[in-house]
Amino acid sequence: DVFSTVVVMIGFYMAKKPDDADHPYGHEKMEPVVAKILAGILFITALGIGYNGFQRIQTGNYEIPGVIALYAAVLSIIAKEWMYHYTVKGAKKIDSTALLADSWHHRSDAFSSIGALIGIQGARLGYKFFDPAASLIICVLISKVSIDIYRQSINQLVDHAGDKDTIENIRTVIMGVGGVIKINQLKTRSHASKLYVDVEVAVDSALSVVEGHEIAEEIHEKIENSDFKVKHCMVHIDPYKCVNENDQ
Repeated sequence: DVFSTVVVMIGFYMAKKPDDADHPYGHEKMEPVVAKILAGILFITALGIGYNGFQRIQTGNYEIPGVIALYAAVLSIIAKEWMYHYTVKGAKKIDSTALLADSWHHRSDAFSSIGALIGIQGARLGYKFFDPAASLIICVLISKVSIDIYRQSINQLVDHAGDKDTIENIRTVIMGVGGVIKINQLKTRSHASKLYVDVEVAVDSALSVVEGHEIAEEIHEKIENSDFKVKHCMVHIDPYKCVNENDQ
């Protein structure tokens, strides 16, 4: 837990560093890099839980723990689940993949304790196989979460486009700007938890350079000040050309 939290702290520190000559687009992508590392740790944790359960099923090594272990498991579940909700709340607030991965590290501990609780109680009731069986189920659940976080971090690193709803909402905002006749091209790409937007819009060819620039500035301001989490919006102005009567 300490190691994963230290990794997150280092990632945050590096991601928040200001732009410089060697990194003109900033350092935000360090966050999905950290998320990848934590997703890997989470996956290894899941495999460890599953392997331990599988080994006990194979060997038939079922122990019957005392009542103190039962109380310890309950305490661990409460503490770790609280830590999960506290951390995931922060992750959603700042839209952090790395913090989300760290929150699931806490929940993986809670799941492990749930498995332990089931196993302890089951063993005390005579169902000794409950603990290893629960471990296998928990292994599958945590593995899926780690893979989902890993995929999300990869998408943020390889300039994956924004989701369809966000793109359509951006398109609606742009078309609502006075002077915009049509959108010739609209591209988005992920940059950590934010987006870069590149758009080409057609305006009346009779407009002056200054008038065209004012339209571009309005688009730029509206998109960057919206709720779309846009880091930067680049606007290119094209002169509108009527190619047929339907365009008029």
